Amino acid sequence: MFKRLLLSLPLLLLGPLACTAQESAETYVEGTHYNLIVPTVRTADPSKIEVMEFFWHGCSHCYNFEPMLGQWKKTLADDVVFKGSPAVWNEGMDLHAKAYYTAEVLGVLDKMHPALFQAMNVDRKRLSSENEIAEIFVANGVSKEKFMKTLNSFGVISQARQAAARARAANITGTPEMMVNGKYRISTRLEAVKGQSDMLKVATYLIEKERAAKGS
Repeated sequence: MFKRLLLSLPLLLLGPLACTAQESAETYVEGTHYNLIVPTVRTADPSKIEVMEFFWHGCSHCYNFEPMLGQWKKTLADDVVFKGSPAVWNEGMDLHAKAYYTAEVLGVLDKMHPALFQAMNVDRKRLSSENEIAEIFVANGVSKEKFMKTLNSFGVISQARQAAARARAANITGTPEMMVNGKYRISTRLEAVKGQSDMLKVATYLIEKERAAKGS
């Protein structure tokens, strides 16, 4: 009998642990923690799980989100690709979107993305003209001539238009918001999403959901 008790002891110990792990697994619900995007938004590479942040350089919430987002991006696996998509609702935001894509084309996005956030949120610059934005680029080693030429290029203008169309297709209503694989939109405007850290938790859950779907 004592032997049987010893053999059953591991099962008795494992039982509560298994229940605890199951109960602690977070479940996120459509309509409560995220919304479906219908029809889905096309992604650049169907072989990857695409995560996108919709932002505006003049948004203080986006500025405060950057450090947290930066740390989270470092945890993403090789099958996930992260992209930024500037929100465009007016002429001024269109100019800022073109500045973002100009930095990307010129290969200075890692430097200019935080510089543009700094200019608008810390230095309180409106960046309402091409010349004002050019000053930020020049201060970071880009010639004004190269900046102006790229800013007004067909490719950059097209990317800004695509960003505006993408935000409309995803029903983006504010910034920052996130989209996972063109199928799911995450926003702090949803009552169950209490803050930006919750957005990242939901995004992680949806990445796993998409990974499981691809595996099946």
